[in-house]
Amino acid sequence: MNDNNPFQKESATSRRKFIKSSSTAVVGGVLAPSVVGLRQSLSGQDSETVRVGLIGCGGRGSGAANQALRADSNVRLTAMGDVFPHRLLGSLDALKRAVGEKADVDPTMQFIGLNAYEKVINSGVDVVILTTPPSFRPQHIKAAIDAGKHVFCEKPMATDSPGLRSVMASVAKAKRKKLAIVAGFCWRYDYPRRALYQRIHDGEIGDIRSIYATYYTGLVNPIAPETERLPDMTDLAWQLKYWQNFVWLSGDSICEQAIHSVDKIAWAMKEEMPVKAVANGGRQIPAHGGNIYDHFSVVYEYKSGLRTHLGSRQIAGCYNENSDYIYGSKGTGLINGWSDVRIQGDKNWKYQGPKKDMYQVEHDELFASIRKGEPINDGDRMVTSCMMGLMGRMAAYTGKEVTWEDAMNSQEKLVPDNLEWDMELPVRPVARPGQTALIWWWTKERGQERPRSFVRWTSIA
Repeated sequence: MNDNNPFQKESATSRRKFIKSSSTAVVGGVLAPSVVGLRQSLSGQDSETVRVGLIGCGGRGSGAANQALRADSNVRLTAMGDVFPHRLLGSLDALKRAVGEKADVDPTMQFIGLNAYEKVINSGVDVVILTTPPSFRPQHIKAAIDAGKHVFCEKPMATDSPGLRSVMASVAKAKRKKLAIVAGFCWRYDYPRRALYQRIHDGEIGDIRSIYATYYTGLVNPIAPETERLPDMTDLAWQLKYWQNFVWLSGDSICEQAIHSVDKIAWAMKEEMPVKAVANGGRQIPAHGGNIYDHFSVVYEYKSGLRTHLGSRQIAGCYNENSDYIYGSKGTGLINGWSDVRIQGDKNWKYQGPKKDMYQVEHDELFASIRKGEPINDGDRMVTSCMMGLMGRMAAYTGKEVTWEDAMNSQEKLVPDNLEWDMELPVRPVARPGQTALIWWWTKERGQERPRSFVRWTSIA
């Protein structure tokens, strides 16, 4: 792997020293008796220290680690991994200021590189926090569950169907091994929304007739012009810096951000999945080299004929809204932005109960379940919500009606195999409805993806 890293604040020499010391630590860490074997039973609030490993040290990773370290009185961050040294060191510094000695990670347990995740997992941790760009999630979840680790994983869990099928297999294995998987669908851990959806499930608004969910917001990490790219910055380094703008890394905005709204549709529908979807979407504002859409409108149709609707947008200077409207035969469930949660209808109701930061609740309940010996497993619902997002993206990209079976059986593989820092990584064109097909494949000879010239394929067993 090329040591050149255009994001580092340190010199190239200091980075090489950092990597050398980290690599040496792996040998010692793997062989050290203290890290051999999994301590799956951690009963009792203070009986044994829970060791946490952070994989992906960006803003969300640092936040999740902070919440994990506050979730239990006897928990320590003992290993960290990222592809960029400055992100790891910046995260560690922030965590030390926030939680003190709970984040005192030895330099020999600070790992850098594309294989840093393996080193963290094999360092003797009990719980791993997975907060890298989503394209790496299937690989990281599999490695963690295979190694017997409890998992907190941010959404989404994959950027393509083959990756999500891998996650499904890992979820099944986690159940057999009695391992926790808590998903970063944070609204599921929000007290007011839990109360609302429970009332909806109990029939307080009657039969659901329709749902409209919105995620209209501004730009997220807009990509810089190619002219600002440093001469020695590789394709992979550039795309990782602006990962939200590349489909293979993020899954597009519908899967990376608006997936929260998709998940709340699934929640309201008691996890019943739609049978098909049609969608509009596109790129209204030109981007500097990215290939995601900046708006989506998806209609999901269910077996009964009921339809739910998602509207999303990431464009600056426009109307913003992040709300949910659940229309029933007896009333309407309303979530207005981040605050107002209520029911209007035959029986009006507004949430007036306790509130707690939902991000903290995720980790409080994760660690409590591990201590109790009854680990939470969000796996099934996190997979189906992600598949709904992929399904909507496929429908928008192709302009076709996409069935649930189409999405589940898709062989569209976006994530390249055997990533290397110096590899050529061309950006596939922005999808064009009516021209983009449902399957793409990777051709090494030409170094690019090419569409097959058909609209639908035979379902694969």
